[in-house]
Amino acid sequence: MFPLRTLLFFVLSCSVQRALGGEIINGKEVPPKSLQYMVSVQNNGKHFCGGFLIRKDIVLTAAHCDIKTKTNVTVVLGTNDLRKIDERTMRYNVKKCKHADYKEPLNGSDIMMLKLSRPSKIKPIKLPIKLPNKKIKKNTTCLVAGWGKIKSQGPKVSKLYEVDVATIDRRKCQLEWAKVKKTLPANIICAGGYKTKKGACQGDSGGPLVCNKMAVGIVSFNLDNNCDYPNVPNVYTDIIKFLPWINYPKRKCNID
Repeated sequence: MFPLRTLLFFVLSCSVQRALGGEIINGKEVPPKSLQYMVSVQNNGKHFCGGFLIRKDIVLTAAHCDIKTKTNVTVVLGTNDLRKIDERTMRYNVKKCKHADYKEPLNGSDIMMLKLSRPSKIKPIKLPIKLPNKKIKKNTTCLVAGWGKIKSQGPKVSKLYEVDVATIDRRKCQLEWAKVKKTLPANIICAGGYKTKKGACQGDSGGPLVCNKMAVGIVSFNLDNNCDYPNVPNVYTDIIKFLPWINYPKRKCNID
């Protein structure tokens, strides 16, 4: 038999893995032509992850979106409604660059770049320019957006939704996750899901956490496939921690 600690870790790890993603809970539909930097990452023409344009030919998303069963991966850029896609102008082939330290979301480094097959004419979202040792202040009101379910266990949607969430103190976030016997990695931001009925959940991993009109985080995970908030905080990859890797991809990836 497994030791109790080993069994508990296995159960909780599986719970978090099932909960990867970011459907928008208690949000609102994004107006047409808004948040144009948002990207739908697709397999065989079907949405499975979110992402966002950071340079004319580079998209950021979550590393756990690099699923081996997803073979024909493309991205769609320039529409809020996935039923309205101009295949000639909105769909791009990609090259993937996953962070070398990534193993699973619970270990951090849940970040990946996608190199577009051609430059986009859409304006990218800005990234922070602060040094990697800087932090986003707690209780900062931010925005998270994505395609996916708009309620727990509900159907997915074709239109882009957004919701405002507040960042949560890192130490408070860790204390809440410690109640379910999990230790969070250092390179994350917590926002939403805790003391609120708003947040991200399944369906749109890789979407951005936008604070002060900058993408500061990437939707990474929540707990136990449960979007009936409040519960423990949602977890995002902290982009500030990865600025050197983002700015100098040639050191790690062959995507140019």
